Amino acid sequence: MKYLHTMVRVRDLEASLRFYCEGLGLKEMRRMENAAGRYTLVFLAADETPSAEVELTYNWPDADGNTEDYGSARNFGHLAFRVADVYATCTRLQAMGYTIHRPPRDGHMAFVRSPDLISIELLQDGHLPPREPWASMPNTGSW
Repeated sequence: MKYLHTMVRVRDLEASLRFYCEGLGLKEMRRMENAAGRYTLVFLAADETPSAEVELTYNWPDADGNTEDYGSARNFGHLAFRVADVYATCTRLQAMGYTIHRPPRDGHMAFVRSPDLISIELLQDGHLPPREPWASMPNTGSW
């Protein structure tokens, strides 16, 4: 058996691509548009693991411009990514306007949520010593 991908439904494809590509550093591997089915699939991967993909599924709005409400996405769990520098990744995401819900106080793990409220776990490759301002930050919201 071979792991292929994890699929997440997204409300705003451009906002999601900004988060996953600019924020996390994933690369778009391929895109499939299906006009008959009224959806777009975008497959993303990290340079280090190109065969393990995240599939973003964007269901097009209906004739009235309405999109499906996926709720708070808490039923999904989370995606996990190993990062070279958890502090730098969190700093970049925070500068882009994303809330770090579980700061990397321990230099190892953080949680942020995508524009579609998917929980994203960021795990440090190795371990960094605790660093301010992260070490003193409380958790925010849920992840």
